[in-house]
Amino acid sequence: MNPNDLIRQATAAKLRGVAPEAISDLIKRGRLRSVVIDGVPHVYRSEVLKFERQKPGPKPRVKK
Repeated sequence: MNPNDLIRQATAAKLRGVAPEAISDLIKRGRLRSVVIDGVPHVYRSEVLKFERQKPGPKPRVKK
């Protein structure tokens, strides 16, 4: 873990052009990892920059 890679949710939201609530939602759904520092959640800048949206709707089933 590189501490220089950690950014606040508001900063992540500005990078993605979304509301801070959207970043919070991604954390809750497990799409982004977070680290709480002094009671303030931070996310990894590299993960925010690499993040790709999923298509809306249910996930396709995998055929066996």
